[in-house]
Amino acid sequence: MRFTVYRLVFAPHSLASVIEKLIEVPRRVVTGVAVLLVVGAVVALTVMAEGSGQQPVPVSSAEKFSAERAMTDLARFATESRPLGSPASDRARDYLAGQLRSAGFSVEIQHAIGAEASTGLASFGRVDNVVATLPGRHPTGTVLLAAHYDSAAMGPGASDDGAAVAAMLEVGRMVSRQGGLRNDLVLLFTDGEEDGLLGAEAFVREHPLARRGGVVLNWEARGVSGPSLMFETSKDNAELVSLFADAVPHPRGDSSMVEVYRLLPNNTDFTALSGAGFLGLNFANIENSSYYHTAGDSIDNLDRRSLQHHGENMLNLTRSLGEADLPGLRSDHDATYFRLSGVMITYSNALVWPIAVLAVLLVAALALVARVRQLASVPRMLLGAASAVLPLAGSVLLGQVLWSVLVGLRPGYDLMGGLLHRPLAYQVVLAALAATALLGWYLLLRRRLGPAALATGALVWPAALGVVCAAMAPGASFLFALPALFVATGALLAMLPVRWSAWPAVALALGSLVSAALLPALVHNLFNGMGLAFGGVDAAVLALFGLTLLPVVELLLPAPTIRSRATVAVPLTAMVLATAMVAAGLVVDGFDAKHPQRAHLAYVLNADTGEASWVSGEADPTDWTRQHVKDHDVSRLPPGYARGQLWTGPADPITAEGPKVQVRAREGDTVRMHVTSPRSATSLVLRIDHGIDRATATAPGMTPVTLDIAGVRANTWPGEIRFRDLPPEGVDIALRSPGTTRIRVTAIDETHNLADAPGISPRPEDTVASTREDGNLIAVARTYEL
Repeated sequence: MRFTVYRLVFAPHSLASVIEKLIEVPRRVVTGVAVLLVVGAVVALTVMAEGSGQQPVPVSSAEKFSAERAMTDLARFATESRPLGSPASDRARDYLAGQLRSAGFSVEIQHAIGAEASTGLASFGRVDNVVATLPGRHPTGTVLLAAHYDSAAMGPGASDDGAAVAAMLEVGRMVSRQGGLRNDLVLLFTDGEEDGLLGAEAFVREHPLARRGGVVLNWEARGVSGPSLMFETSKDNAELVSLFADAVPHPRGDSSMVEVYRLLPNNTDFTALSGAGFLGLNFANIENSSYYHTAGDSIDNLDRRSLQHHGENMLNLTRSLGEADLPGLRSDHDATYFRLSGVMITYSNALVWPIAVLAVLLVAALALVARVRQLASVPRMLLGAASAVLPLAGSVLLGQVLWSVLVGLRPGYDLMGGLLHRPLAYQVVLAALAATALLGWYLLLRRRLGPAALATGALVWPAALGVVCAAMAPGASFLFALPALFVATGALLAMLPVRWSAWPAVALALGSLVSAALLPALVHNLFNGMGLAFGGVDAAVLALFGLTLLPVVELLLPAPTIRSRATVAVPLTAMVLATAMVAAGLVVDGFDAKHPQRAHLAYVLNADTGEASWVSGEADPTDWTRQHVKDHDVSRLPPGYARGQLWTGPADPITAEGPKVQVRAREGDTVRMHVTSPRSATSLVLRIDHGIDRATATAPGMTPVTLDIAGVRANTWPGEIRFRDLPPEGVDIALRSPGTTRIRVTAIDETHNLADAPGISPRPEDTVASTREDGNLIAVARTYEL
């Protein structure tokens, strides 16, 4: 059926007739456009809601958390980098302790060695944790707020993790002024998080409060803006999730984040605390992560709305937990939780399998109805399901190719790891590439298999993913099972004999709204978390979203029996759009002082030979880096220093004595040594030419710590030991290298003062130090036979 616009009364009759012919439109197309507009509005509102923070509350508000008051604290300690053992870190520690004592807390500075083992590596460091306690009136346990006050060496850490530290100070003052809580409140400001969770590890290993357990709220940041997401929980989280949903006025985050984070190698202090038996929740803001661990993580770049949201969540949860019966928060199962239309929905994971199975049954019912009504045959629906892997795999491929192309066109992107300053144009490119893969597949097979076969077969994928997640990651199952369930339900309802011509479109629209609310939000959070370097994942989710919209897309197309140029024109248009937006992105996302590129450069002195070198790990060095490096010759570097492919260049040597290693004892395959830095460097690295399986560190006045180590380091000497905040008198290190009687050790001490290196060129305004921990420093090395 067609409809025609009314004749324009002010136009001549002949012109009106021409206009009528030109803009005569099939009713189904208008209906399809209307449905797509509704779906698009839901997508836009969802993404906007996911990305919003909370407006800061004025300082005058005494009952509510105020980001402006917290900013006063932040300005006192987050104007310079605070790496472990630095004078700035010591000043921050003393400021925190003083403020907490003034607020009525009992304050202790825990001095200890923190330790962490990873593949082939043992990391140690002297830490100063600030532990502040406010006793409860009638405690049922301890509420522990945790954040780390150290920062990465390359930036002031205003967001990571200064914002959380300032929020904790403000919340602590408010709670103390208001008479405290029923339960004990402990504020734990950890040291050395950036070097391997060293402060948190020392706390759980040595401090009596850790053995008491309780409920922990940990606060982190990966960007300088965005909402405070509750992205990780302890196991069996049902009661805590319920409390979170009730206590927090603006909850953000969902249980899929919990599942994803459990699979990733990334860790925060929450890892150590929950591993020690604490129940708890972990929060972070992750937007504008291009500034993460760089000089751009500054007070000027910090979004006050993120600090406000952190603080609101922290204050409300502290009050709720502070008055709760904490033992009653233990549960025997996890919960699924997510936001839908601004409402936090939670349900027991016991419902995950029934929902996943129901989604499968509804998709099967849709296939049965399509077969009975002769809309599609079983073989064609099976082919539709099997072929739907093509747009999904194609989207992954196109998304990853996009990143490779962008790095080729702009090498400065490489060190940013996909976390770009202004990525909007590239996000449009990802959507266009996903549309290219999806529409190319659909339009190519539409006449051969039929729209019903493709649309029904496509729903097999979200339904199957819902089942897979139910088995392997239950908290993420809702992302796929619910869209499959509602789209299948909408399609079934659309086929009911309702005497309303718009009913099929209305049913399809309603069925697609859940998909429109969940999957684009997933893309938004994945992109903020992983960046464009993993753009293929985002593109695949967008393609999956498109698979759920195929019945709506069909409304925009002519009958399958009609040959159409759309088969080529539509995907070609999407590809042209992608190309145009790549060009736009390269123009918009240029490097400048506000949006700098990263450069990796270190000065390395081989104290055995007296030769000095500039060293860079950049794949394609920036113009500034190229002033210092010229080739890949690593022969001048100390043995065991090089890791992977490096650019190097000769440098003027400084007068410096390398680290001293003195053997104290050798017992079989165990060597005990004393290591010092004559130039008073605070960071020590030992590279060993054999693998090690045990290491012990001892510092004056502290309990020795022993680590068991598995595996070997890649692309360098197989064993490595690090010690941060090296004391002036040095440390004792014992290492065991199984089956060896002699080893070579290259001792490297490091200072983060690259600007003092001889011959260094001033860094341009549009360039900052990269996030690599072996850059922006002066290293002096000496090799020993032990």
